[in-house]
Amino acid sequence: MTDLRGCSALIIDSSPTSRSVMATQLREFGMAQAAQCGRASEARKLLERHTYDVVLCEMDFQSVNVGDGSRAQSGPELLDELRRANLLPWSTVFIMVTGERTYAKVAEAAESALDSYLIKPFTAQALQDRVAQSRRRKQALEPIYAAVDKGDFEQAAKLCTVCFHARAPYWLYAARLGAELLLRLDMHAAARHLLDEVVKHQALPWARLGIARAQLGQQQVTPALRTLESLIAAEPTFADAYDVMGRTQMAMGQIDAAVATYQRAADLTPGAIRRQQKLGMLAFYNGDLETAAKSLDKAVVLGQDSKLFDLQVLVLLAVVRFRQRDAKGLSRCKTELQRVLDRVPGSPRLQRFRSVMEVLDLMLQRQVGQVIERLKRMSAEIHAPDFDIEAACNLLSLLAQLAEAELTLPDAELWVQRIARRFVGARGITELLVTVSQSHPPHAEVMRIEHQHIATLSEKAMMFSISGAPERAVAAMLAHGRSTLNLKFLETAQGLINNYADALPDLPALQQELQAVRQQAGQRPSTAVPVGLDDDGAGRLRLRTKSPTHRRQVGRPPTAIPAAAA
Repeated sequence: MTDLRGCSALIIDSSPTSRSVMATQLREFGMAQAAQCGRASEARKLLERHTYDVVLCEMDFQSVNVGDGSRAQSGPELLDELRRANLLPWSTVFIMVTGERTYAKVAEAAESALDSYLIKPFTAQALQDRVAQSRRRKQALEPIYAAVDKGDFEQAAKLCTVCFHARAPYWLYAARLGAELLLRLDMHAAARHLLDEVVKHQALPWARLGIARAQLGQQQVTPALRTLESLIAAEPTFADAYDVMGRTQMAMGQIDAAVATYQRAADLTPGAIRRQQKLGMLAFYNGDLETAAKSLDKAVVLGQDSKLFDLQVLVLLAVVRFRQRDAKGLSRCKTELQRVLDRVPGSPRLQRFRSVMEVLDLMLQRQVGQVIERLKRMSAEIHAPDFDIEAACNLLSLLAQLAEAELTLPDAELWVQRIARRFVGARGITELLVTVSQSHPPHAEVMRIEHQHIATLSEKAMMFSISGAPERAVAAMLAHGRSTLNLKFLETAQGLINNYADALPDLPALQQELQAVRQQAGQRPSTAVPVGLDDDGAGRLRLRTKSPTHRRQVGRPPTAIPAAAA
């Protein structure tokens, strides 16, 4: 029997009696600590601050509304949120507890990527056995997890594949983890082969979703969409499938379809902060303010004091309040943002958020002179390295709202053009920017015109390469990139350098110039959407690593170090 002495546990159950019974049982096993809480929101906060060896979580919390009459977050939804936010280390055993014996509930528990589940009522021995069995599985796969922890994903994937083919203990779980790691390594063909083998054994939803993600990684968009449509038809409650579908539709510029898809995901998991935020943001950008207001309001309630909450929600909600001429509501958004800014006054992102809100507030007060001065200062940052697509969308939204309010801004079209030239290019990004600007059609038209302009410049530059002059092609791409800071030019230049390195006599100088322009343009890829919509973790199995190599910007929800790339 696995020794549980010195271990710690967290019990999440809305019933005080049930929590007390489980805590007593765990202590009888020798567990040193058994913390308790009755709400998913409380559990999230505890897990943001502490690491536990074992988590026992009720599947369905007793009805507690989240401020608008909707039901409380369920155990599987909480687990999904925790894994996406990287709040559970691999060593933590997560066991779901449910009082329902129906097939649907048991299947839901089994599909939650948890370690085990228990059906109430259960004996102390049953609880001890499940905890011990789960810990043994963790120990059996420890070499795999250790390799992941060290960042050696390739070795971890090899170990998983060996375990799968040998049908060693826990081989099916190893296959799932191995496929995720192969996707993370962009080894899409190998991942597809492994997942096909799993599906031959059993058509598990996570395996079918993995196949779709491998197809997307190989740029097989149409087959991937067919796979996703088939999966959703067979598993209409599989929320992860909607995440991947929505992300694919976004990349294809199908904004309306993506909103509908994210709406379905949010309906399935109404207590999931990230999905509410994503739906609210995309609905806002798409001009559906009624849906946006509902989801953004819900995200504010769900996200109170949580690291998963993205402060961009407050910015968009402030715009909604402006349109409603709700000065008090706008003031509440400013107050909430200022509360965070007081702790981190040096955050450029939050300072831009405050600027947007202040302009809206001044406009409600009809302080036109101050509005124009603030906008001039904001527009001066369009070419700043950290002025990203999120900042662009916020400024475009602001300009469109003010134009709709009949404020004449002589330089507005010039500012919109500068934003367009920097960010249009990828189909999904261009469609998003057009959608953001659509409440003022002239601005949306600027986006379309500049999209064609950028495409024409890129085609003309590529003609040099086709005609046997790759150095001139690179030079032209760098010149366009320097004048617009559009990453599409710089990424194309990098591709040309990679393909024609032997034919470029001034290769070091070109690489140096590319790096210099890249520093000014920023490091996010040209296809990067606003961070609240950036769901590159859709459908992934998440793992925690010891030393994340990235730094999270203030006000943005944490991004887990993934076990695989979508």
